[in-house]
Amino acid sequence: MQIKIQDIFGDCRQWDQYVDKHDQATVYHLSAWGRAVAQSMGHKCYYIYVEDKGEIQALIPLIHVKSLLFGKALLSVAFATGGGPLFNTAESLAVLDRECRRLAAKLGVDYLECRNMAVIHDDWPTKRETYSIFRKALSADNEENLKAIPRKQRAMVRKAIKFGLKAVIDDRPDRLFSMYSESVRNLGSPVFPKKLFYCLKQQYGKNCEILTIETDQGKPVSSVMTFYFRDEVVPYYGGGTVEARALAANDFMYWSLMARAVTEKGSRIFDFGRSKNGTGAFKFKKNWGFEPKALNYEFILEKAHEIPDINPLNPKYQLMIKAWKKLPLPIANIIGPLISRSLG
Repeated sequence: MQIKIQDIFGDCRQWDQYVDKHDQATVYHLSAWGRAVAQSMGHKCYYIYVEDKGEIQALIPLIHVKSLLFGKALLSVAFATGGGPLFNTAESLAVLDRECRRLAAKLGVDYLECRNMAVIHDDWPTKRETYSIFRKALSADNEENLKAIPRKQRAMVRKAIKFGLKAVIDDRPDRLFSMYSESVRNLGSPVFPKKLFYCLKQQYGKNCEILTIETDQGKPVSSVMTFYFRDEVVPYYGGGTVEARALAANDFMYWSLMARAVTEKGSRIFDFGRSKNGTGAFKFKKNWGFEPKALNYEFILEKAHEIPDINPLNPKYQLMIKAWKKLPLPIANIIGPLISRSLG
């Protein structure tokens, strides 16, 4: 077996074909994710694979994130909720693991993080208590999907319908970014660069859509960037205006997306993404009838002595978060990308 490095700006057909066929793969394993991150934020990507007789046997996409504030890390996959190694056999995984350790030592990172859904390494340091993923099967009949939503949440969808809201598909991420950046500022988080949204749309092409909710007067009130992968629909970056809550616009947005995914895309799995346990987003997704499942993030600790805790629930970031919420939006949008590119 040989270790090879995939040039993400070269011919990635073999890599992406392997990902597309692997039952544990996510949309984030595709080479498009690494290209978008590299183009928009300049991070170096190490897309490593194990080859035997011309066939890929295992792979892992790693993004090298360096920060004066948060340290240096190899992340699979940075700025995504999933990742980690894909492999055919325990032997090919062992070869991949050895290369991961070698690369982590060579680059002098603090740690290497694999963002797995399932447990892969029983003996690696693991973080399971922070994030949960929400996934649910969809019926081919949208009436059944609507009935499957718990009563109180279904009432919110019907409330939004009465307001005359409508869902449209945007070709560009400008309106999405405007609402997304306002939303994350209000949560106290730095926004990602606008270029990332453009690059993701470009790299994923028809498998990336931006659905925007408008009032009956054409005013945008919420928007979400969604990825389609095999039979899965994966809403990712979303946001709304201050009017969105009163109009139940976010409720209408996710229902519209679910219905469109079934009828237009043939999707059968709705991946609501990850949320931090105990947060408002966690409760919102549970209200839709989705059951949380703990994510298993596994680590190689190179220079670090303990698993990192870079998340907004960490008490040491609370003063920074409170201050960020008070920033004027134009200033937050200038400073935010300089910080967020280092978060991973």
